[in-house]
Amino acid sequence: MPIVLACHRGIGPDVAGPALVAEDNFSARYDLDRLAGTFSRPAHKLFGQSYVGRVLVLETAKGGVASAWMLREMAERKLAPLAIIFDRTNTILAQGAAFADMAMVDRFEAGRPTELIRTGDELRVEPAAGRVVILNRDS
Repeated sequence: MPIVLACHRGIGPDVAGPALVAEDNFSARYDLDRLAGTFSRPAHKLFGQSYVGRVLVLETAKGGVASAWMLREMAERKLAPLAIIFDRTNTILAQGAAFADMAMVDRFEAGRPTELIRTGDELRVEPAAGRVVILNRDS
């Protein structure tokens, strides 16, 4: 049975895919190898894992304006996440998601998304509706 999570209305198209979750922050500039499509900062909890075609679920965005254009660059190369879900995002990453036509949501009513969603959950992210649906929970 699907689990519906309400959140703040977000940015980008509706997408569906598997979740990749970590209680960590996100910087497109410092955490990623954008040519390989993996987390590259050794201290990051997702180090070595691919983010391509996944719905990233993280605490918050960090970094500056470079992250905005980097999301666009990743999308153009087909080496981008499907969506990014944050507990709280910032205006720079929201701008980057809009520029990249990438789904992004934050501010969940039921609590922190890193506690509500598990790696492997199959998600449908519906930014305009302010909703994330857990379609299939990986046991």
